[in-house]
Amino acid sequence: MAFLKEYFLFLTKFSLVFFTSITAIAALSTKQQELDRISALPGQPPVKFRQFSGYVTVHDSHGRALFYWLTEATATPEKKPLVLWLNGGPGCSSVAYGASEEIGPFRINRTGSSLYLNNYSWNTEANLLFLESPAGVGYSYTNTTSDLKDSGDKRTAQDALIFLIRWMSRFPQYKYREFYIAGESYAGHYVPQLAKKIIDHNKSNSRPVINLKGFIVGNAVTDSYHDSIGTVSYWWTHSMISDQTYKLILKYCNFTAEKSSKECDTAVNYAIYHEFGDIDQYSIYTPFCMQLPNQTTRPLRLKNTLLRRWVSGYDPCTENYAEKYYNRPDVQKALHANITGIPYKWTACSDVLISNWKDSEDSMLPTYTELIKTGLRIWVFSGDTDSVVPVTATRFSLGHLNLPIKTPWYPWYSGSQVGGWTEVYQGLTFATVRGAGHEVPLFQPKRAYILFKSFLAGKELPKS
Repeated sequence: MAFLKEYFLFLTKFSLVFFTSITAIAALSTKQQELDRISALPGQPPVKFRQFSGYVTVHDSHGRALFYWLTEATATPEKKPLVLWLNGGPGCSSVAYGASEEIGPFRINRTGSSLYLNNYSWNTEANLLFLESPAGVGYSYTNTTSDLKDSGDKRTAQDALIFLIRWMSRFPQYKYREFYIAGESYAGHYVPQLAKKIIDHNKSNSRPVINLKGFIVGNAVTDSYHDSIGTVSYWWTHSMISDQTYKLILKYCNFTAEKSSKECDTAVNYAIYHEFGDIDQYSIYTPFCMQLPNQTTRPLRLKNTLLRRWVSGYDPCTENYAEKYYNRPDVQKALHANITGIPYKWTACSDVLISNWKDSEDSMLPTYTELIKTGLRIWVFSGDTDSVVPVTATRFSLGHLNLPIKTPWYPWYSGSQVGGWTEVYQGLTFATVRGAGHEVPLFQPKRAYILFKSFLAGKELPKS
């Protein structure tokens, strides 16, 4: 009896300690969440959904910390999935693009003084988590300067995985929640690479907290060779370059080579600087910004050739408004950003990262093949007026997956208008968005919203 009494007392004490520890951890998580809570952003219209933002350290000794911004769903956020949005570059900000001119709840006015609502925000359907990645992008930073000179695909994916694990410890209500990844452009690398990291991580856990269900990427850099062929084909078929230049590029450019030849560079540069004219290469039928901007650039990749562009969009100067707004001290204070005094201004893209990218996979097709086998929901879409990562590039690349067709090519509808075209394969859905440039939700917000709703529901795009 004495033994049983002592054993009972031991179990009681153990249970009390265990319960106290769990309670303490939960309280700490709640406290950290509240510290990240955004009361309101300067110039923000009143909203009912909650917002959080702040930093998660992903490498302790190097002092690498990634900045996030969470906008909860407008209704019943506890029942809605979590969607992580990543912009590409490499080196461009998800706050500048995804949050502020594409899928986020707010838009910035021309003076950078106030915000207004986006009628087609994706947070009506999901909780949106915007991540500035890798370190050196936007508000994300590192205390080790050399990190800015040797970023690449592998570290970016690993840091993003660590971010998610640590972020979910801070926000335990999202553990086990349906989780999706979305992005565009060079996030055609980030998104499937992170998906693979999560799948591999989950294999070593009996009950993984990151409940990855699928991903969706737009105008995605996919395969260096086929993307390049498809891009040049788009230029020619859309009358952006002459027959002669087209033939010269095909003759002199070896898209499998590590370095482009002098003749190839000459032909490509002639096309861009003499034949394109003053257009926005990311949206060839809309005007480019006529302001003299604090030039923020994003790269156009043709193998190892970096080409520059001005800002894009229906309001082609919208990136300038973001740079005004997010450099305001009161905005940074409200966002809990720049708390360490980053020694450079917030910019939409980082030229340092763009020009010093160290590792980039030539093809994501093997990764797609591997991920398709896991049963993830995978959608790839293309705005059809983008000449940087055009629809022809994506179709050439995806065609080499040799996937069986489940639902043949058909037009899908947004209201009474054709929203684009789509084909459903075994394991992957491809869709175009009619009249959209590189940033699809910026140019065609309603059509992008229908695309996203269909993706989350796991339903084919509407046929009428």
